Amino acid sequence: QVTERIDILIKDYQADGEDHIYQTLQEVAIAALDSFLQSNVTGPPLGWNSAELLFPPDIAKDTRKLHSIRQSIIQDLSVDGEAVYLLTPNSELFGLAKCILNHPALIGSERVSDYLDFRWARVTVNFWHQKLLSENAASLQQIIYDDLDLLENDLRNRDTEESPLRLVQRATIHTQHGFDHWARKDLQYATDKTGLEFELTGRLGKRTKFQESELSQLVVLARSKDGGGSDSAQGTAIGRNGTNGTSGNATNKSSIPEDLDLNDDTLLESIVFSKSTSDPYSTKQSDRSASLAALDPANQPPLNPLDSIILLAYASSITNTSPSDGLTREETLPYATRVLQGVSTNWQIFTQALLVRSRIEGYRSRTVERGVLQLQALVDQVIVETRPTISTGPLTAPTIQVQDDCGTSSFLPRPKPSESAPAEERLAYIHQLASPTRWELEAELASRWVSLGGLRTALEIYERLQMWAEVALCWAANDREDKARKIIRRQLYTSTQSSAQESQHTKPSIDDDDQIDVDDVTQERIPLPPDAPRLFCILGDMEKSPSAYEKAWEVSNHRYVRAQRSLGKYYFGQGDLQKSDEAYVKCLKVNALNHNTWFSLGCVRLQTENWTGAADAFGRAIQIEDQDAESWSNMAAALIQLPSEDSVNDAETPEPTEDDDVLPSNAPKQDPQKHIHSAFNALKRAAALKRDSYRIWQNLLNVAVKISPPPYTDIIIAQTRLIDLRSKIE
Repeated sequence: QVTERIDILIKDYQADGEDHIYQTLQEVAIAALDSFLQSNVTGPPLGWNSAELLFPPDIAKDTRKLHSIRQSIIQDLSVDGEAVYLLTPNSELFGLAKCILNHPALIGSERVSDYLDFRWARVTVNFWHQKLLSENAASLQQIIYDDLDLLENDLRNRDTEESPLRLVQRATIHTQHGFDHWARKDLQYATDKTGLEFELTGRLGKRTKFQESELSQLVVLARSKDGGGSDSAQGTAIGRNGTNGTSGNATNKSSIPEDLDLNDDTLLESIVFSKSTSDPYSTKQSDRSASLAALDPANQPPLNPLDSIILLAYASSITNTSPSDGLTREETLPYATRVLQGVSTNWQIFTQALLVRSRIEGYRSRTVERGVLQLQALVDQVIVETRPTISTGPLTAPTIQVQDDCGTSSFLPRPKPSESAPAEERLAYIHQLASPTRWELEAELASRWVSLGGLRTALEIYERLQMWAEVALCWAANDREDKARKIIRRQLYTSTQSSAQESQHTKPSIDDDDQIDVDDVTQERIPLPPDAPRLFCILGDMEKSPSAYEKAWEVSNHRYVRAQRSLGKYYFGQGDLQKSDEAYVKCLKVNALNHNTWFSLGCVRLQTENWTGAADAFGRAIQIEDQDAESWSNMAAALIQLPSEDSVNDAETPEPTEDDDVLPSNAPKQDPQKHIHSAFNALKRAAALKRDSYRIWQNLLNVAVKISPPPYTDIIIAQTRLIDLRSKIE
């Protein structure tokens, strides 16, 4: 109906000779998207009711009709079997923005005043649509990257104040889709354009209260081009940030989210660095390092907002591609610490930096308490600031709670207007930050409680959010798969007992699952919930049932790739390699940019001795992620088994007869060791990426000795490294 209404509006205005309707529609869509993000991501709460603005009075005042329309919008936002959160507040705002910016009449129209701005707006709304889904949808990803390809020339050839903002936004999109090497390139371009200077280095300092000698500590030294105090560095965001004559980066200390103290009996609140700037272990420094060497690590100048976002984006790209271990966390923490050092920063940037730090600190025994409390405080801040239109109940984490005037429970008191930031400031960089929604933050808090053993607290949060898949996974992780199966089946099927409850308008409780027989819950719900494909896959994991995966594939109209991935894994475990191969191929027809699927397909083809297919699969995996040592190693294993080109040509060429004239051949001579050389180069790359794997070095040595003439230098290096690694084991 929205699409039809837009068609009517365009025709009516065109009939009157007025073309400004295109610009008006674009402005309406951007305003609707900003309002949606304000009400679900940043706050402060909207000062108006979106339903009363967009719907007729008879619908806006009828709770049942309004709920039905919003559920229909949520259902329409599902893509490739991936669903949007069922209780998304103000979904009509996002639906309106999505319809306008993806309307065919505006996409292909030359009457849009600024076509590039419209394309960026379309990329933005589609990216937020991707973020709202439970997992990335392949078809939506294709639409986003098709638009980015059209905007490539805009980024390359137009050197404007908006260029760094758009480069960082594109880097954020790349990070969301797992293309971190592309993201780092865009971040480097943005760094060059803003003039930011930074480096991750070491400085002598003390981290604990009882430390006597200074040790090298990781720190990020950073300086903005103009020292961080100039309004010009904020680009186009200044118009949205400026309040009361003050620019958006001049936020007072009282108007930023609270940074909780560590309060540990051993660790210092922050690293105490040595007063000396000289480093006895330093080598010759580059020009950039020399310009940063004079900075005091404990008292660095404030950064411009966009430069702070670039540092946080670098931290995200490191976390996305590196293993989740202590070294990765130690490398990313200095980036968040550097952003938090500057008190004159944007509200939302400061919130994002606190979130990044709390994620890192949640894995260390000395900092886990502050990590959880900081995340709890951020969750409460978003809940209170957004003030959801649907009642979600009080926050259930075991914390001291303060009741505000609206009846919302929170860890901290509601900030006064003078202690908060306006919506313009919070939304200024929201597309570059891509901050999580409030329900994603709450789900992350619940996941943190699960990791700490607080199952009951996590379950209360998930149940309040009505995230039944997460509730079931919590029970399954604690050896209660029977209860988990009942919860999942309750969402997909109905029984006689539950049907009677629902007919009496009695909301079934999760505790009722204990009295329900699983075999009695067999009648499929009509309609199925939007996240039915995911629920069927979880049920298939619990019951080891391929029919559940097939059902997930069917209800998603053959688009939910997780269903076929699960089938491929199931058949591989059962030894049915042919069906496993077919399942992974179906996945790749929907999403050909999934590294893990190509890798799994290559492993299946290694088992079936389909060497050509395996080499192709691992080659495609490497094209997507060239830092994966296992893909390089497995591709070498496939290449080494391929027949030489001479043997293939000999088999295909018939032997000449006596009547044939034998003419000299001008064809280039084939290299009989071509595949061996390719395998050798692949293993060298794998060994460079994973130097601690003795198996890769062993394979490299085995392939090297087959080459004629042998590469003696590489053989010696491989043998030496192999001796070093094996000596630790044997």
